[in-house]
Amino acid sequence: MHKTLSYIPRINRSLIPTKFIGRSVSTGGFNVKLSDDQREMQESARKFTKEEIIPMAAYFDKTGEHPHNIVKKAHALGLMNRHIPQDYGGLGLSVFESCLITEELAFGCTGILLAIEGTALAQTPLILAGNAEQKKKYLGRLIEEPIHTAYAVTEPGAGSDVNGIKTKAEKKGDEWVINGQKMWITNGGIANWYFVLARTNSDPKAPANKAFTGFIVEANTSGVTPGRKELNMGQRCSDTRGITFEDVRVPKENVVMGEGAGFKIAMMTFDKTRSSVAAASVGLAKRAFYEATNYSLQRTTFGVPIANHQAVSALLADMAIGVETGRLSWMRAAWEVDNNAQNRGYHAAIAKCYASDMCNRVASDAVQVFGGAGFNSEYPVEKLMRDAKILQIYEGTSQIQRLIIAKSLIADAMERA
Repeated sequence: MHKTLSYIPRINRSLIPTKFIGRSVSTGGFNVKLSDDQREMQESARKFTKEEIIPMAAYFDKTGEHPHNIVKKAHALGLMNRHIPQDYGGLGLSVFESCLITEELAFGCTGILLAIEGTALAQTPLILAGNAEQKKKYLGRLIEEPIHTAYAVTEPGAGSDVNGIKTKAEKKGDEWVINGQKMWITNGGIANWYFVLARTNSDPKAPANKAFTGFIVEANTSGVTPGRKELNMGQRCSDTRGITFEDVRVPKENVVMGEGAGFKIAMMTFDKTRSSVAAASVGLAKRAFYEATNYSLQRTTFGVPIANHQAVSALLADMAIGVETGRLSWMRAAWEVDNNAQNRGYHAAIAKCYASDMCNRVASDAVQVFGGAGFNSEYPVEKLMRDAKILQIYEGTSQIQRLIIAKSLIADAMERA
């Protein structure tokens, strides 16, 4: 029943040609026209999605199993760890180029996409702020085999309010001892190591930019206990769990950047990764749009395909507008990050907020086009609608993105006044 369009081309090429490795980032003006190399990368990701992800998406949604075999194939083809610098064995792709791949993988299944890409969120703090020894040890390990990492920041009572984090780390000699609990951690039960944000300043009035420290914590350290795998509304094959840290000893060399730098690292990370969430949102929306278009050409009422009815065609047109503008938003945000623009956080927030909201609207409209069939699990659009919701929540809710945008606008207005 899970019919898809056959527009995805078959490309008989290796996924990441050697010429992509170690490429420099363009510093020219913002341009949405892709180079030949970028188009080849994009089309190759489509091939992987068509052959490996789409056929298995419904299975992993129903079973909740982690797609280990697909992850292994993605790792072998260079689809994982795309941001890791060339010096540490990675491809060193730009955010823009990585998002091209993200959008195509998300077309197949954002749950499987998260299984492949979730590890990038924990890598980013090390890429941005880790020292050479940390990068060599922990990033190099990811290149050698298809293992996972986890970004352990959210807690049962602290998500968007990072300043509400209760997990504490106390310095004892040459070690830090961590106690606390994290929640809703992607890859929580399968991670090889975690990036953990903990409070290291005992003063409750200490500002966030001085109160927290980031740590690399090996998953097999005594006192680290993953909880049960959560059964979520969508993206069900993602391994999401709570993690308890009880007297977990971490060597001082596993502090990232320095004591008190944790909040800064977390914010730098989101500036870089929110473009990817926007790209994933566009990929899911694109899938919903194509499924709805395909169905509207096959389903007939009153003697004609429902696509010919003005009400349905207007829905399809709005879906197309959303997909195209969502893509422009993540492209602009990724370009800003790659070029280290001063306002990159502002554009990342806009892209993440707009694309995730758009994605939910398009997925809902796709169900509407399918009518009663869209409400049934035998058709793919109900899964798309369930998968879409979390895109408005993780890595900062849509409401938080609006606060970030407004704060930037107000600050800019005051500076001009």
